[in-house]
Amino acid sequence: MSNETFYLTTPIYYVNATPHLGHAYTTILVDTMTRFQRRRLEPEHVYFLTGTDEHGDKIVQAAAQAGESPQAYTDRISGIFQETWKRLGLTPNQFIRTTSEPHKRAVQRFLQQIYDAGDIYFGEYGGQYCFGCERFYTEKELQDGRCPDHQTTPTFIKEQNYFFRMGKYQDWLIDHIHCHPDFIRPERFRNEVLSFLKDPLEDLCISRPRTRLEWGIPLPFDDQYVTYVWFDALINYISALGWPDGEAFRRFWPNAQHLIAKDILKPHAIYWPIMLKAAGLLPYRHLNVHGYWKIEEAKMSKSRGSVVRPLDLADKYGVEAFRYFVLREMTFGLDASFSEEALVARLNADLANDLGNLYSRVLKLIQRYYDGRISELPGEGGLVDPTRVAIAEVTAATERFAFSEALAAIWNLVSATNKYLVTNEPWKQDPGDVRTKAVLFSAAETLRAIAVLLWPFLPQTAERMFRGLGISEPITSIRIEEAFSSPQHLGPRQWRVGEVEPLFPRIEAATAKPVPVKTEPTAAQESVADLIAIEEFRRIDLRVAEVIEAAAIPGSKKLVKLRVRLQDEERTVVAGLKEHYPPESWEGKRIILVANLKPTKLMGIASQGMVLAAEDESGRIVLLTPEAPIASGAKVR
Repeated sequence: MSNETFYLTTPIYYVNATPHLGHAYTTILVDTMTRFQRRRLEPEHVYFLTGTDEHGDKIVQAAAQAGESPQAYTDRISGIFQETWKRLGLTPNQFIRTTSEPHKRAVQRFLQQIYDAGDIYFGEYGGQYCFGCERFYTEKELQDGRCPDHQTTPTFIKEQNYFFRMGKYQDWLIDHIHCHPDFIRPERFRNEVLSFLKDPLEDLCISRPRTRLEWGIPLPFDDQYVTYVWFDALINYISALGWPDGEAFRRFWPNAQHLIAKDILKPHAIYWPIMLKAAGLLPYRHLNVHGYWKIEEAKMSKSRGSVVRPLDLADKYGVEAFRYFVLREMTFGLDASFSEEALVARLNADLANDLGNLYSRVLKLIQRYYDGRISELPGEGGLVDPTRVAIAEVTAATERFAFSEALAAIWNLVSATNKYLVTNEPWKQDPGDVRTKAVLFSAAETLRAIAVLLWPFLPQTAERMFRGLGISEPITSIRIEEAFSSPQHLGPRQWRVGEVEPLFPRIEAATAKPVPVKTEPTAAQESVADLIAIEEFRRIDLRVAEVIEAAAIPGSKKLVKLRVRLQDEERTVVAGLKEHYPPESWEGKRIILVANLKPTKLMGIASQGMVLAAEDESGRIVLLTPEAPIASGAKVR
């Protein structure tokens, strides 16, 4: 077995506020990557660290506003972070707090070490100080005289403090970045750091006088000062491993990677490697940097009042749907826009329709034809190549944090399997035919591979798929490269699928509650509660519409944008039928439209109606159209 280790950290989150979407996104990324690595390496060789940063001016202010002591306040907010990660199913090896005694001791030892080496000195400094960021800014860093993050005017402060000789190590850092091109990634952030380093580095003020701030770790060589919050916080990455003598530090630090949002690039890309160099320690291997979630084209920010709470979304749509959306929607390193409409579109199109329908269709056919049992026999081979391609693409993309690409590769395999079934039409074939059974077994085996590939991203969904397929083997025991292998992984000679439960409920609209997916009820099973009154039906305005123009929507496999005419009125309608009716097939068609549906946004486009279509059990979709020519705008009665 390999002794290779993997150590990945989130930043430790500042407890001046409760968790928001940005915190959740970063932590989900690290959780996904460490789950992936636990399938590649021995699980005990992978370490996932997160935690909370609990010192500084802002904590004192937030505690005072809450009517609590700083310790009571940090205990409460840190507890909320821990509970949030638990409810989101995240699995860190350790949750560190900077108010813990082991961390405090490590910070003081680190400070003493570089002080004794002559890299910390006492001096006086005056500069523009942002209390929100708890740092000094140079004039060059300010935007129109304001803090670039908080958009507030900083305060000029002049005081005596201790300073760390950062400039001494500037040439070393530049050389290290040039010699290790993937030290900071993606490349745009490496270039940003190198651009910043073209100017001389100022020495870093690493203390605050206790006359204005008590809530911090006292300097070991002068207890009239406390440690600057960033200098304190960055050391968590080694204090958590028991630096300097801990076995975990010896094992994991040589393979350390950090994952951060781009707003804290400078402390991690400049302060931290120079601090490590001054202490005689190896720098981390990689700094992985992601973009911002934007709301209405602005960075999500507590100070600007634009914050999305992750548990609100998870409670409304489910943890796995929320997790899928953030992993799929953002290209790593770039910014992404958040909207509930986009989340619902992803849930319905990708999870409920593509994956959910494939899973239900295959299992229902096995139940219907073979009473849920199917013999272990080789598939007919039509899905071997797409599966192998998916394994290679998912592995390559995940290793470079391109989670959106990895999920797209999995969904390519989902689409290939759906197409395979539509081509072979097992629902039209003789169940006793060997080929029919081979086609269904091949589809089931591919579902197994999809589940194995999906587990790091959507662990609960993958485990449900395994249970539904009747596989008793723990999914966590199967390595990524074994996602496609011999059929023996499906169990004994005779295996039986479980009860077919929908993987994901469809959502009617962004503000609606999930609508349970029903499994082919008979007339006798329909309840009175499912019936609607004639008055309710009369509220639905069904009209004939003529399609004037159709176009694909960039970034969507399912959606097509239609321009339709209803008598003298023209509208835009988004339909999820692109795979069945490509854009070039729409023009001139007369379709049936729900004309009085409240407009909703799909992929950023306002849709003013719904196109009616029918779907049979094979997944074939057919548009509902008038059987004879009739004027656009005609009412359906």
